[in-house]
Amino acid sequence: MPIGAQPPGRDGTVDEPYSALNLRLALAAFGFVVCALLSGWLFSRGWTVPGWLLAAWALAAVVDMVVVQLRRRARRRAEGGADHSLFE
Repeated sequence: MPIGAQPPGRDGTVDEPYSALNLRLALAAFGFVVCALLSGWLFSRGWTVPGWLLAAWALAAVVDMVVVQLRRRARRRAEGGADHSLFE
């Protein structure tokens, strides 16, 4: 955490820190892409068990992305913001 003044336009305080939901969404999306690509590659090479394991992790990443997006929408509603589409 940087020491000094808070960046302009940020709402985080000591009692209510910045939300890490955007970072969690980006990491889940990265995990989904990597796991899906590696899973497909492993299936094409005939390694079915590791392919299924990575496919399961890709599915877990998708579930995490949905949960994070729902939490972001709930936070936006609680702050009084407009309810936009799922991917905004």
